[in-house]
Amino acid sequence: MALALTSGPALEPVTVSEAKAHLRLEGSAEDILIGSLIVTSRLHVEAALGLALITQGWRLTLDRWPEAGEVRFPLRPIQSITSIAVRAADGAPTEVPLAEDAEAYEIDILDGASVVRTIASGAPACAYTAAAQTADFGAPQGTLSVAVYQMSAAHGRGTPKLAVV
Repeated sequence: MALALTSGPALEPVTVSEAKAHLRLEGSAEDILIGSLIVTSRLHVEAALGLALITQGWRLTLDRWPEAGEVRFPLRPIQSITSIAVRAADGAPTEVPLAEDAEAYEIDILDGASVVRTIASGAPACAYTAAAQTADFGAPQGTLSVAVYQMSAAHGRGTPKLAVV
Protein backbone atom coordinates (compact mmCIF):
# COMPACT_ATOMS: atom_id res chain seq x y z
CA MET A 1 0.00 0.00 0.00
CA ALA A 2 1.29 3.43 -0.91
CA LEU A 3 -0.22 6.70 0.24
CA ALA A 4 0.98 9.77 -1.65
CA LEU A 5 0.15 13.43 -1.11
CA THR A 6 -1.09 14.91 -4.43
CA SER A 7 -1.95 18.40 -3.20
CA GLY A 8 -0.94 19.82 0.15
CA PRO A 9 -2.95 22.18 2.32
CA ALA A 10 -3.43 25.69 0.95
CA LEU A 11 -2.74 27.08 4.44
CA GLU A 12 -1.80 25.91 7.92
CA PRO A 13 -4.20 25.72 10.88
CA VAL A 14 -2.24 28.51 12.62
CA THR A 15 -0.59 31.46 10.87
CA VAL A 16 2.89 32.68 11.74
CA SER A 17 1.31 35.93 12.98
CA GLU A 18 -1.05 34.03 15.31
CA ALA A 19 1.83 31.90 16.65
CA LYS A 20 4.00 35.00 17.21
CA ALA A 21 1.15 36.77 19.04
CA HIS A 22 0.68 33.72 21.27
CA LEU A 23 4.44 33.55 21.95
CA ARG A 24 4.64 37.34 22.43
CA LEU A 25 7.34 37.67 19.77
CA GLU A 26 7.98 40.77 17.67
CA GLY A 27 10.04 41.19 14.55
CA SER A 28 10.59 38.73 11.73
CA ALA A 29 13.90 37.10 12.72
CA GLU A 30 12.19 33.83 13.72
CA ASP A 31 9.41 33.73 11.09
CA ILE A 32 10.94 30.90 9.03
CA LEU A 33 11.56 28.80 12.13
CA ILE A 34 8.04 29.41 13.47
CA GLY A 35 6.53 28.57 10.06
CA SER A 36 8.45 25.29 9.91
CA LEU A 37 7.43 24.43 13.48
CA ILE A 38 3.77 24.99 12.57
CA VAL A 39 4.09 22.62 9.57
CA THR A 40 5.98 20.03 11.63
CA SER A 41 3.41 20.19 14.42
CA ARG A 42 0.53 19.71 11.99
CA LEU A 43 2.27 16.77 10.33
CA HIS A 44 2.96 15.17 13.72
CA VAL A 45 -0.66 15.51 14.87
CA GLU A 46 -2.00 14.22 11.54
CA ALA A 47 0.33 11.18 11.61
CA ALA A 48 -0.38 10.36 15.25
CA LEU A 49 -4.17 10.61 14.85
CA GLY A 50 -4.64 9.48 11.22
CA LEU A 51 -6.45 12.77 10.79
CA ALA A 52 -6.17 15.44 8.09
CA LEU A 53 -6.54 18.83 9.81
CA ILE A 54 -6.68 20.82 6.56
CA THR A 55 -8.13 19.91 3.13
CA GLN A 56 -5.55 17.91 1.16
CA GLY A 57 -5.41 15.63 -1.87
CA TRP A 58 -4.16 12.06 -1.50
CA ARG A 59 -3.71 9.00 -3.73
CA LEU A 60 -3.96 5.50 -2.28
CA THR A 61 -2.43 2.70 -4.35
CA LEU A 62 -2.94 -0.94 -3.41
CA ASP A 63 -0.95 -3.87 -4.80
CA ARG A 64 -4.02 -6.08 -4.71
CA TRP A 65 -7.64 -6.00 -3.65
CA PRO A 66 -7.94 -6.53 0.13
CA GLU A 67 -8.97 -10.07 1.12
CA ALA A 68 -11.89 -8.72 3.14
CA GLY A 69 -13.08 -6.88 0.01
CA GLU A 70 -13.09 -3.51 1.76
CA VAL A 71 -10.67 -0.65 1.14
CA ARG A 72 -9.91 1.36 4.28
CA PHE A 73 -8.40 4.79 3.71
CA PRO A 74 -5.84 5.53 6.43
CA LEU A 75 -6.76 9.23 6.82
CA ARG A 76 -9.98 10.84 7.89
CA PRO A 77 -12.24 12.65 7.34
CA ILE A 78 -12.77 12.02 3.63
CA GLN A 79 -14.44 15.03 2.02
CA SER A 80 -14.76 13.55 -1.46
CA ILE A 81 -13.50 10.81 -3.75
CA THR A 82 -12.72 12.08 -7.24
CA SER A 83 -11.89 8.79 -8.96
CA ILE A 84 -11.32 5.10 -8.49
CA ALA A 85 -9.39 3.00 -10.99
CA VAL A 86 -8.84 -0.74 -10.97
CA ARG A 87 -6.03 -2.28 -13.01
CA ALA A 88 -6.38 -5.61 -14.77
CA ALA A 89 -3.61 -8.23 -14.66
CA ASP A 90 -2.12 -6.69 -17.83
CA GLY A 91 -1.96 -3.27 -16.12
CA ALA A 92 -4.80 -1.70 -18.12
CA PRO A 93 -6.77 0.70 -15.90
CA THR A 94 -10.56 0.72 -15.72
CA GLU A 95 -12.23 3.76 -14.20
CA VAL A 96 -14.88 2.79 -11.65
CA PRO A 97 -17.93 5.02 -12.04
CA LEU A 98 -18.81 6.92 -8.87
CA ALA A 99 -22.24 8.14 -9.87
CA GLU A 100 -24.29 5.00 -10.55
CA ASP A 101 -28.04 5.49 -10.22
CA ALA A 102 -28.39 2.25 -8.25
CA GLU A 103 -26.27 -0.52 -6.79
CA ALA A 104 -26.58 -3.58 -9.00
CA TYR A 105 -24.95 -7.00 -9.16
CA GLU A 106 -25.16 -10.16 -11.23
CA ILE A 107 -24.36 -13.48 -9.60
CA ASP A 108 -23.48 -16.37 -11.93
CA ILE A 109 -24.12 -19.85 -10.55
CA LEU A 110 -21.38 -22.07 -11.98
CA ASP A 111 -21.13 -25.76 -12.84
CA GLY A 112 -17.41 -26.03 -13.49
CA ALA A 113 -16.72 -23.32 -16.05
CA SER A 114 -20.31 -23.24 -17.32
CA VAL A 115 -22.87 -20.71 -16.11
CA VAL A 116 -26.12 -22.50 -15.23
CA ARG A 117 -28.03 -19.46 -13.99
CA THR A 118 -27.52 -15.70 -13.61
CA ILE A 119 -29.33 -13.89 -10.81
CA ALA A 120 -29.68 -10.09 -10.79
CA SER A 121 -29.60 -8.42 -7.37
CA GLY A 122 -29.50 -5.00 -5.76
CA ALA A 123 -26.90 -6.29 -3.27
CA PRO A 124 -23.82 -8.54 -3.53
CA ALA A 125 -25.97 -11.45 -2.26
CA CYS A 126 -29.02 -13.30 -3.51
CA ALA A 127 -31.45 -16.12 -2.73
CA TYR A 128 -30.93 -19.34 -4.69
CA THR A 129 -33.74 -21.62 -3.63
CA ALA A 130 -33.63 -25.41 -3.31
CA ALA A 131 -36.19 -25.58 -6.13
CA ALA A 132 -33.91 -23.51 -8.41
CA GLN A 133 -30.92 -25.69 -7.45
CA THR A 134 -32.91 -28.83 -8.26
CA ALA A 135 -33.90 -27.36 -11.63
CA ASP A 136 -30.27 -26.50 -12.41
CA PHE A 137 -28.41 -29.49 -10.89
CA GLY A 138 -31.04 -32.20 -10.28
CA ALA A 139 -30.82 -31.80 -6.48
CA PRO A 140 -30.02 -29.14 -3.85
CA GLN A 141 -26.27 -28.58 -3.59
CA GLY A 142 -24.05 -28.64 -0.48
CA THR A 143 -21.66 -26.07 -1.99
CA LEU A 144 -21.91 -23.78 -4.99
CA SER A 145 -19.35 -22.00 -7.12
CA VAL A 146 -20.37 -18.43 -7.93
CA ALA A 147 -19.03 -15.39 -9.72
CA VAL A 148 -20.28 -12.03 -8.39
CA TYR A 149 -20.14 -9.02 -10.72
CA GLN A 150 -20.81 -5.41 -9.79
CA MET A 151 -22.77 -3.80 -12.61
CA SER A 152 -22.24 -0.37 -14.15
CA ALA A 153 -24.63 1.40 -16.49
CA ALA A 154 -21.62 2.81 -18.36
CA HIS A 155 -19.29 -0.22 -18.34
CA GLY A 156 -21.43 -3.33 -17.82
CA ARG A 157 -20.06 -6.15 -15.70
CA GLY A 158 -17.07 -5.52 -13.50
CA THR A 159 -14.34 -8.03 -12.68
CA PRO A 160 -15.88 -11.09 -10.98
CA LYS A 161 -15.24 -12.14 -7.41
CA LEU A 162 -15.15 -15.94 -7.49
CA ALA A 163 -16.23 -17.87 -4.43
CA VAL A 164 -17.40 -21.26 -3.23
CA VAL A 165 -20.37 -20.95 -0.87
